[in-house]
Amino acid sequence: MKVAIIGAGPAGLVTCKSLLDAATPEFPFDPIILEQEDDIGGTFRYRGYENASLVSSKQLTSFSDFRLPLSHPDHLTLEEYVGYLRAYVTHFGMSDRIQLGCKVVNVSRSPEGGHIVSYVRRSTETPGGWNTTPEILSVSYIAICTGLHVVPAIPQIPGIEHVLEVRDKATGPTPAVFHSVSYKSRSQLAGRRVMILGTGETGMDLAYEASKAGAKEVVLCSRAGFLSFPKALNDFEVFGFKFESKNPVPIDSLITNLAETAYVHPWVAASHIRWFISDFVIKRILWILTGTQAGCNQWVGELEPERLGRAYVFLNKSHKAMPYINRPYRKRPAFMDYLSRYIDPPEDMPPATDFTVDLAPFPSHFLPNGRVVFPLSKRKDAKRINGRDVRPDTVIYATGYTQDFSFFDVEGGYSKPSEADGRNVFKSGDESVGYIGFVRPGVGAIPPIAEMQAFFWISVLKGQVKLPLPTPHYHLLVKEQARIKYGVDHSTYMSTLAKDIGAAPGLWELWREYGIHVLICYCFGAAFTCFYRLVGPFKSDRVVPTIKTELWDTITRRGILGNLIMGLIPMLFYGWLNATAYILEKFWTRTRRWHS
Repeated sequence: MKVAIIGAGPAGLVTCKSLLDAATPEFPFDPIILEQEDDIGGTFRYRGYENASLVSSKQLTSFSDFRLPLSHPDHLTLEEYVGYLRAYVTHFGMSDRIQLGCKVVNVSRSPEGGHIVSYVRRSTETPGGWNTTPEILSVSYIAICTGLHVVPAIPQIPGIEHVLEVRDKATGPTPAVFHSVSYKSRSQLAGRRVMILGTGETGMDLAYEASKAGAKEVVLCSRAGFLSFPKALNDFEVFGFKFESKNPVPIDSLITNLAETAYVHPWVAASHIRWFISDFVIKRILWILTGTQAGCNQWVGELEPERLGRAYVFLNKSHKAMPYINRPYRKRPAFMDYLSRYIDPPEDMPPATDFTVDLAPFPSHFLPNGRVVFPLSKRKDAKRINGRDVRPDTVIYATGYTQDFSFFDVEGGYSKPSEADGRNVFKSGDESVGYIGFVRPGVGAIPPIAEMQAFFWISVLKGQVKLPLPTPHYHLLVKEQARIKYGVDHSTYMSTLAKDIGAAPGLWELWREYGIHVLICYCFGAAFTCFYRLVGPFKSDRVVPTIKTELWDTITRRGILGNLIMGLIPMLFYGWLNATAYILEKFWTRTRRWHS
């Protein structure tokens, strides 16, 4: 059963390894990875820049059976993560499964069943850099692992060509307008008047990098706001008493399993009430600690009220630029700062400055002289920026990416990830094509999701999943006209896939087989992939030491107060909510039977 895996990023690598582990005489999976670049790593290898690091923690991002040392810092640089992926390949002996410099040009249906994959190899002797004669691979299954970040998305802004003209006249042919994929180092920003379009994590990173590079001016443009949180909990004071940690807890390790992810009644899941209650509580805590509930110590760029919360948006965990953005807006009475105060981490790269990053709406157009025109708005940043003479000499599109599936044969009837109704992994009736890594969590990471998706897809191919699947309740809530619709709640999605394949452990089962230590870890821990390898078709004893050490560490680092506020109290409350729903369901069922 030959399997073509397109893409050698984290999703492609973990899919290959999972297929090899799952191979049996009845299902002799034989995977091969086709990667058009000359190295593995995908986006992390080819779309990174200096000083970039993961905003998701090593605990969540590492694959379930290949972990980093406990002493390693929680957050990796991109170079470290690519090194981790190389070590993963070597450790599991997958090097001979990876064909680098192989670009897939066509995927079509085979008359005998399965698929025909045509690809060309990189060539330094051929115009265009690729051989003209394709090679052919006949396969039973195809895993599309090309990722969400492929083709730069560049929205059209009238008059932006005038920025290029101004730059050319002033400083020569250095690019004045480019996408963030072309940004690599601070030298591209030093001494310039920089405008960054987009307030995702890359846009925030670039705003910070421009500030530290010595840019003359930095204007950061946001479409409709953002929700900012640090990737790890920082220090704060209450009544003058300082709560500080030398080893802060990663933000993606805080959401607990029991009653929020595990043992959730279908009525509670369908209502999303857990998300709404969580948002309500978090907003009040943020207001008490920081003085604002728009985000964590976020004083501008707030989302509209109907989109503010974990149910709607991707959390922006690139927080380093926020002190520069907040400076013109932060206004809080001194007595409130005495009651409670959030402490921004010290600037990690000198020199410390009083530099300000100006937040602004997306520009409507550019005038012939290069001046930016912003739309009128009631937003705080719009009121402050309008009327100012903003003329950037460098504009960077931090506007994300789109995906490219032009290799699919037009007559093959192939679907796209947006049409994959089988848990966002396959289209019903066409399970032989799997999309791995094409959802994005609001809080979490794509690599562990890709590992669970690989487990799920393999289970479907083996006929171990009962179809049709129950109605999902893991998608983030978006409007019909929303640009991005592939958002999911990390823990809910992971738990759903685990239930589908029979890998969601029961509490009694865990206590009986592994003891109280593992049981407490599962209840208080986040939705780590390791938990879904304790039972079920992908059970592995290798995850138990990880749970008892590394994942246990994420719980103990919260301290007694943290586990009370973020663990025990939510468990008791949501436990009561789910128990109430269960009792009402039984009562409703019996009443209907009595009436019938």
